[in-house]
Amino acid sequence: MTDPATAPAASSAPSASSVVRLDVPGGQQVSHRDVAANGARFHIAEMGEGPLVLLLHGFPQYWWTWRHQLPALAEAGFRAVAMDLRGVGGSDRTPRGYDPANLALDITGVIRSLGEPDAALVGHDLGGYLAWTAAVMRPKLVRRLVVSSMPHPRRWRSAMLGDIRQTKAGSYIWGFQRPWLPERQLVADDGALVGELIRDWSGPRLPDDDAVDTYRTAMCIPSTAHCSIEPYRWMVRSLARPDGIQFYRRMKRPVQVPTLHLHGSLDPVVRTRSAAGSGEYVEAPYRWRLFDGLGHFPHEEDPAGFSKELVEWLRDPEPDR
Repeated sequence: MTDPATAPAASSAPSASSVVRLDVPGGQQVSHRDVAANGARFHIAEMGEGPLVLLLHGFPQYWWTWRHQLPALAEAGFRAVAMDLRGVGGSDRTPRGYDPANLALDITGVIRSLGEPDAALVGHDLGGYLAWTAAVMRPKLVRRLVVSSMPHPRRWRSAMLGDIRQTKAGSYIWGFQRPWLPERQLVADDGALVGELIRDWSGPRLPDDDAVDTYRTAMCIPSTAHCSIEPYRWMVRSLARPDGIQFYRRMKRPVQVPTLHLHGSLDPVVRTRSAAGSGEYVEAPYRWRLFDGLGHFPHEEDPAGFSKELVEWLRDPEPDR
């Protein structure tokens, strides 16, 4: 892997602190700090007290994608923490470590660094992929699992390789396999492509322009584009390599915690057919919820509806009912 310090950056790159340490809507203040885990430093945004709920963002976003869920969870009696994944937002941009097994250890390491015995993991897109992985690799640290807009890793692999429609829907991932060009495209024109992707992947309820502009700016922080792409490069390039074969073999182990699986019916990136069926890898209560009329970002397209579903399920003492 190329050192991210040498990766292309925008000509007028913003500083991380100016983009990362934001408050949530309504002027509610968020506690920002850094924690050490798995040999790196991770930025977290935190609200509330109670059982830990750790929120994991996807591509092309960072912690701020959970700005609506943080206060909703805090008001419901949870300690809500949104972290920036390795290489994104305010977290370290390391030269290596972007395979899913190591990224999952970042997540479980953050749980330990927060002094908690376990957490409910909530992951969207790539964050969902890593939440699935963490629940398999460190089951004692995961109390419950919530995944949005992402199949189980083995389901993702079979759909990308065996379903031509999903292969086309995920064409951006194949495009990421080219050297240098994807990074340059992501930061060109102040991250214009980030805005295009978010709007193209959303349903009719588009995220507002200010939010899109925030994601564009965050992608232009030096080395972020390169580090954001590296997990997807590993997913494809490792398919026939020993490390990839070993990872997917490891992911045969069933998830053994209650799981809520959320998906937008209009998601053009991950087809409903690809996501559905992930329950075969769960040996615990599993609930599938399809949001009608929403796209790839249900937590932003309908934040109130998503938060309500999330809080009610986390509060439910018998999620298998």
